[in-house]
Amino acid sequence: LLLAARGWGSLGAMSRYSTEQRGRPNSPDYRLYFKNADGKYISPFHDIPLFAGSTEDKEIPAKRSKTTGSEVLFNMIVEVPRWTNAKMEIATEEPLNPIKHDIKKGKLRYVANIFPHKGYIWNYGALPQTWEDPNHTDNSTGCCGDNDPIDVCEIGSKIRSSGEIVPVKVLGVLALVDEGETDWKIIAISADDPEAQKIHGKYFYIDDVKKHKPGYLEATVDWFQLYKVPDGKPENHFAFNGEFKNKDFAVEIIKSTHEHWKALLHKKVNGGTIKCTNSLVSGSPFCCSEEDARLIVQSAPAFMNGDSVSPEVDSWYFFPK
Repeated sequence: LLLAARGWGSLGAMSRYSTEQRGRPNSPDYRLYFKNADGKYISPFHDIPLFAGSTEDKEIPAKRSKTTGSEVLFNMIVEVPRWTNAKMEIATEEPLNPIKHDIKKGKLRYVANIFPHKGYIWNYGALPQTWEDPNHTDNSTGCCGDNDPIDVCEIGSKIRSSGEIVPVKVLGVLALVDEGETDWKIIAISADDPEAQKIHGKYFYIDDVKKHKPGYLEATVDWFQLYKVPDGKPENHFAFNGEFKNKDFAVEIIKSTHEHWKALLHKKVNGGTIKCTNSLVSGSPFCCSEEDARLIVQSAPAFMNGDSVSPEVDSWYFFPK
């Protein structure tokens, strides 16, 4: 089943992409694969450009990127819609990196409701063409990367869908230290959101977030600190005492993780179990043919309508002490 990509406004990145479901929703075999406008299967991790408005298969100078005024916008891949509980993520260890339901100890993962919140409190996802290298120690946190694309918390008013590609304006970043690994959380807002233009401070967009969305940043810190506690794990910690760093700091982190990704895709570093199969990255030894990409998708179970039984995560809350 090919789901029609929805376009929106002049920034319509989704008009360039579509998604195809395989397997059964809410089951271990569910996968969401991506296609570009030419109908070619692609990797959302590797083939969707980091900068919004850029060509897919070329080096991407910032001057060619989609902007609002002087603002460079980045593409966000939505993995988890706001207010939902299923932990959906880019499958970094599978060819073409579809979105799948995360599994821990043989069970599908769902985040608990942390009172007073319901599920994820933002549209949650990742920036393509970025990689937090587990062999690189970050100078500012003293910890290595978590081996994933960099995460994004999108704070706009719309509830997005898993698989949407959304051009976002970067506002700041939170440095989560998760089990000894650096796990950056980019704070961003969709460029088409009505409040995006209200957040316009030259350097301190994050202060405008506090003004226009009071309590949201504090709730974000609480959520990340506590979300693993219902699973019996200790509270998470943060670098910089949980302080949000500004836009310029965040953009430098994004650029750094983009450079690590380029090294990964051109075999200059060892990616371990990361699958670098891609369809469009020029000069990458991992680039595959259109036919090979099609065979990868067709090898996955066919899409089946109807949800399997999922946990009743809506019926209970974790109450912090």
